[in-house]
Amino acid sequence: MGINIGICETECQHAPCRELKLKVLRVRVPADGEFAAYEDVDDKVTLEDAAKASGNLEALLKRNRINAETDAVYMEKVKKDDDRALLQPYAKKTPTGWVSLDKLSFQLQQKALAVSDKDDRVTVWDQVEFDEMNEMCSKCPLSWDKGRGCLGSFGPDDSALPQIAAKSDCPLVTKVPELAKTAQHLTPQDAAELLREIALLRPALVADSKMAVRRYSGPLDRMEAVANISVSEGCSFYFF
Repeated sequence: MGINIGICETECQHAPCRELKLKVLRVRVPADGEFAAYEDVDDKVTLEDAAKASGNLEALLKRNRINAETDAVYMEKVKKDDDRALLQPYAKKTPTGWVSLDKLSFQLQQKALAVSDKDDRVTVWDQVEFDEMNEMCSKCPLSWDKGRGCLGSFGPDDSALPQIAAKSDCPLVTKVPELAKTAQHLTPQDAAELLREIALLRPALVADSKMAVRRYSGPLDRMEAVANISVSEGCSFYFF
């Protein structure tokens, strides 16, 4: 396992993805019935019924370019009109547990967001095509990892850098493995402290060995880049 570094890009005014990530389109809601009337539904046919209706399930999936590993035949995926006609009598509308926020009043939107898990949300950013996403990240002024994005590697979880930091009176870097366990958000004030420690660690690596310089100069460079963004943007950062 490895440890990574990230900035909280949605706190950065200059992050082009910020508004896209903050705009929530859909959320998964608890199965308590409160939002039942607003839930999105899947119009789908069980695999057993699809086999019965078509006479050859494998051929049906193939000609409609449906993944053979699917758990059901979703009507929106059926491309052939003849197959749609065969399957429609077996189709059943099944609630998905997801609610599109544009179906709700402002008050209900706020309630749905409050009861949903942050990992069970779909944002505008999630709808962006992969190539467009990569292009946006490559041009982002906050893409601190050499244009590859706002996440990057600290190193393996058995890195000796924290031990070197402990010998150099650098408590924040010493605690990186512990901080990574909870992905605790660190402040711009912590970033200023991290910059102070990095200045101490560069000569400490030289004093330790040439191997330490080769192995850990990169992580210091990456932490320095993150810390500078945290200070300039006033945003949090974290290890995970």
